[in-house]
Amino acid sequence: MPYNDTFLRACRRDPVPYTPVWLMRQAGRYMPEYRAIRARLGFLELCHDPAAAAEVTVTAAERLEVDAAILFADILLVLEPLGLGLQFTPADGPVLTRPVRTPDDVSRLPDFDPAALSFVYDAVRLARRALHIPLIGFAGAPFTLASYAIEGGGSRTYIHTKNLMHRYPEAWHALMEKLVNAVAAYLREQIAAGAQAVQVFDSWVGCLTPWDYRRFVLPHMRDLFAALPEGVPAIHFGTGTSGLLESMRAAGGSVIGVDWRIDLAVAWQRIGYDRAIQGNLDPVVLLADRDSIRDHVHEILRQAAGRHGHIFNLGHGILPVTPVDHVRYLVDLVHNVSAANARRVR
Repeated sequence: MPYNDTFLRACRRDPVPYTPVWLMRQAGRYMPEYRAIRARLGFLELCHDPAAAAEVTVTAAERLEVDAAILFADILLVLEPLGLGLQFTPADGPVLTRPVRTPDDVSRLPDFDPAALSFVYDAVRLARRALHIPLIGFAGAPFTLASYAIEGGGSRTYIHTKNLMHRYPEAWHALMEKLVNAVAAYLREQIAAGAQAVQVFDSWVGCLTPWDYRRFVLPHMRDLFAALPEGVPAIHFGTGTSGLLESMRAAGGSVIGVDWRIDLAVAWQRIGYDRAIQGNLDPVVLLADRDSIRDHVHEILRQAAGRHGHIFNLGHGILPVTPVDHVRYLVDLVHNVSAANARRVR
């Protein structure tokens, strides 16, 4: 098949014949092919198996006919070499059995060795060879990784994270510097292996006030993006970040990903039209009927107003109960409607 670089052109805000689309968690439990592999491999086993991870990556992209594939992995893999005891449990999801709670805990963390995650880079190479669309690598952002490392898992209040941040700011900044170095090295290795773009997931940073983001996160995110190779699109994504968009722009990223809690038109105006934007369908809409999906797609494309640099995506990952045919319908609809809009503009 001919190579499709529409996604990469949109990241650069170049003209495209239609709006490219890919979806977070497009390889996941909603898809029978994924469930078949998970029936024989645990989650971490799958992440550690380059051939299986590449298969999941490629199968989802081909089944959905999206414009970019995203590597199958997990944002917390980068914490494994730091000795925090990463586990995945059926009931509680990710658990860190040795959390970081004190300045002494931070000082005891080892330096990150990117070679410890060589299985991820092998998966990148395998997937890249099988794809006719760009491959996106990814990592968790330092704040989101820190929140898991400190809380020992997911959280609703982030009490331990904010306690360390406010009571021990020097230790907090030391932790963030360690994580910036780790994430930057990890992403550079993915790019060297063949990833043509990367996404940095700051999934939980929306729990912060804008002032705290500017003091405790923004400088470190700026260092992270500055450490990535020039010319490789970097998507800066967060959820619940409507109050942080200007600061996220200042932190870096050639594309800013937004969730559904803000109109795309408003978000893009605040970010600035000299940056590409990604988003922002509510994932729950994919559980509704086709009329609802169609109405939401038309509204998001209307708000994008045909500007160069829009990448259609969800505001977070596909939910496990989502019908596969609804996802295929969404992808086809975005392609067809945006192509018709582009022809009218020409």
